[in-house]
Amino acid sequence: MLKFVVRRLLLLVPILLGVSLLVFFWVRALPGGPEAALLGERSTPERIEEVRKSYGLDRPVIVQYGSYMKRVASLEFGDSIATRRPVTTEIKERFPATVELALAAMLLAIGLGIPLGFIAAKRYQGWFDQISIGGSLLGISIPVFFLAFILKYVFAVKLGWLPSVGRQDPIIDAAHPTKFYVLDGLVTGNFAAMWDAIKHLILPAVALGTIPLAIIARITRAAVLEVVNEDYVRTAEAKGMSAAVVDRRHVLKNAMLPVSTVIGLQTGLLLSGAVLTETVFAWGGMGSFLATAVFDRDFPVLQGGILFLAIVFVLVNLVVDVSYGFLDPRIRVS
Repeated sequence: MLKFVVRRLLLLVPILLGVSLLVFFWVRALPGGPEAALLGERSTPERIEEVRKSYGLDRPVIVQYGSYMKRVASLEFGDSIATRRPVTTEIKERFPATVELALAAMLLAIGLGIPLGFIAAKRYQGWFDQISIGGSLLGISIPVFFLAFILKYVFAVKLGWLPSVGRQDPIIDAAHPTKFYVLDGLVTGNFAAMWDAIKHLILPAVALGTIPLAIIARITRAAVLEVVNEDYVRTAEAKGMSAAVVDRRHVLKNAMLPVSTVIGLQTGLLLSGAVLTETVFAWGGMGSFLATAVFDRDFPVLQGGILFLAIVFVLVNLVVDVSYGFLDPRIRVS
């Protein structure tokens, strides 16, 4: 298992090198440039040339890429053209918001998706199974931004139960040492701030977690239906094992391999930033951060942010691959 982990970590190097190449040349293929976003109507040929020179955009592209990779090797992504702040500082401030939202959405998706899929498979072609299939299709089909607006209108505007935007009420005086607002409230003992952060988290987490929930439920149902007909399941039942023991030890454990793959992929995607959800709820995470950088032609933010998210995505999938060894000992031995 250790050799497998080391081998996957070594494969991280060419993957990230390829991502850096694609992103570097892709952002420079965008129409316009950062000088247009910075100067706007005040742009003149002289000022444009000054901005390009100050950011090294007048040098050959290969030279720009070489100097950029030297900075990346020291974990330095440069400064944002729009805010003039280090990209690493911006990521440190915004990525916790994305992680908090993604974890809440995945907890909802896993906590409901696996039980729903399992129960639907055990009641195959029954009314519960039919409802779960229809509900999962609806969950996958409905656009995230449309669901987000519906949730805001019903629970924030009409009923007034939950806040509609932001991560916390601005009138609350709360310290944020970790930038994870729910955790900060718990660590500092400010339970009012923690509860307010949870209330702000509910609607965006439900909107973001609906599609992963539907996918996990469908994959769980299909995996369980495949496993229940295996010989080892019938053998366990013939030995007189209770249904609960058979389901826990033989059915659900063996059905979790494809489910864990989907969970890993969905977690990686959510950690990459949910642009629509973060925009609708003014969440201020990585998704809206990178979307703004695209419009501003903020090259350092796009390069550093996408490269950072690529690292996160690969590491999440590495964790999923390692989990296979615990779910199936045969993989660990091989």
